[in-house]
Amino acid sequence: MSTPHTPVNHLAGQRVAVMGGSSGIGEATARLFAADGAEVVVTGRDQDRLDAAAARIGGKVSTHRLDASDRTAVDAFFATAGAIDHLVLALSGSKGGGPFAALDLAELADGFDGKFWPHVHVLQAALPTLRHDGSATLVTAASARAALPGTAGLAAINGALEAMVPPLAVELAPLRVNAVSPGVVDTPWWDGVPDEQRRALFDGYAAATPVGRVGRPEDIARAIHLLAANGFVTGVVLEATGGATLATGR
Repeated sequence: MSTPHTPVNHLAGQRVAVMGGSSGIGEATARLFAADGAEVVVTGRDQDRLDAAAARIGGKVSTHRLDASDRTAVDAFFATAGAIDHLVLALSGSKGGGPFAALDLAELADGFDGKFWPHVHVLQAALPTLRHDGSATLVTAASARAALPGTAGLAAINGALEAMVPPLAVELAPLRVNAVSPGVVDTPWWDGVPDEQRRALFDGYAAATPVGRVGRPEDIARAIHLLAANGFVTGVVLEATGGATLATGR
């Protein structure tokens, strides 16, 4: 019997597919699963970035170059991937933001094509290879509920994914379906923002957050691991925002 001081590899010997695992939250998640003894398959669109991520992750990790928006390629991947115990969909998208009055609706459609539809395609294609009582965890975003000006499009994309979680958890049971909804996290998603502006944004978000900082990829990875490893949790959208969405009275 383990004690509180005895390390426990909850997922030792199990297979995990992390879709979108070549950087940021996906890479941190793959690293945590590998450290827990799982065999991890990481996908992404750039083989060089995948190779670099695999070297950083260590453990039993393999890579597969895959564009998750290409359904034919996704079907082919799962046809040969073998049995999978846990699926993590860390497929980020960056399009769809901006003031609503001037929102480019073609760009909003691209935002759905870049995040919503890949999540749907991958989950649907994975079902025949997923362990019947395993798990699928989506990575959405707190923009789904944050009510921040300029994020209506992002809220629509992430809110659509989150709305699917409870009915999928019932329909696909005993497969467990959950989502982690991160707040502001310091990842390469922000690389397009100039350094000084990014630091100012992060400082502002940190000041408005009870924990006093923005998130790190490892914070979100731990939330994903929790949902995959806990066989009694399903149909949940778990916020990981540092308390940013709490009503503080300020």
